Amino acid sequence: MGKPKHSRTPAQHPAPRSDPLPALDDAGYRTLADFRYLLRQFLEFSQAAARRAGLTPRQHQALLAIRGFSAAGSPTIGDLAERLRLRHHSAVELVDRLVEAGLCVRLHDAADRRRVRLGLTDHAERLLADLSAAHLAELRALRPSLREILDRLDPDSRPVRPLDTPLPRQG
Repeated sequence: MGKPKHSRTPAQHPAPRSDPLPALDDAGYRTLADFRYLLRQFLEFSQAAARRAGLTPRQHQALLAIRGFSAAGSPTIGDLAERLRLRHHSAVELVDRLVEAGLCVRLHDAADRRRVRLGLTDHAERLLADLSAAHLAELRALRPSLREILDRLDPDSRPVRPLDTPLPRQG
């Protein structure tokens, strides 16, 4: 039998623990709830920004994954599938739609002509630059709350306080 086409990370299938997890106190639950809330706020902002730019949230995520790929060279469809946590065939369909929309190009690898790499068109680069600037500004606005939540994970951090002042909804 061959290797499965889509492997799972350890985070998706954690190994069984022999030692029991420590019981969470109210502060632990509050930290997790506040973190999830902040993530939802950012995702809501991101989805609305993508739609205002004429992209679906998935298209925006794909453009960012292609542009932000850190390994040598541009990403393959397999790399994109991994970064977006998609099945390979779903990533192929997404790339097909990106190419059709004039946002992405397929490039043959210079070292291995069988390997297809992905690149962004000039139009996609401009859209992504505007979206990324807005996203970084939003992250900067969320940084104090995020830092406060993450500081709670340090046993020597200051006392837990709830995020009582919600940020305004986007859109």
